[in-house]
Amino acid sequence: MGQPITVTVRAGASPDVRFFECDRSFTSMAIEVYTPGSEAAVSGTRPPDVLARRLLEVGAAKVTIYSNVVTVEAPPEAWPELEPKVKHTIEHLFEFYGDEAGWSFDARGVEPEISKVQ
Repeated sequence: MGQPITVTVRAGASPDVRFFECDRSFTSMAIEVYTPGSEAAVSGTRPPDVLARRLLEVGAAKVTIYSNVVTVEAPPEAWPELEPKVKHTIEHLFEFYGDEAGWSFDARGVEPEISKVQ
């Protein structure tokens, strides 16, 4: 099991944007952009690809990752429910990483504590 990631959340100037600043970098100086169905989000295996795929699965409309900042776009009305899910997904990215690790909480027999993170 890996170490959790520390995440700080701040709202963007637009109500559909949230910035999730992390204590580690996911990309170098490359800007990675993911939308539902994009090739990297569907089949990519790098950490930013895996993170974007998981965020799109929980309800993000678009994910942009640059170094240690994950920018997530979603409808403004979705943020009250979506923000704690996105934060939790980022925080636990490396805890259950990789196909062989059984990354999901269900596969590990662990109950996620998303409802407590608000």
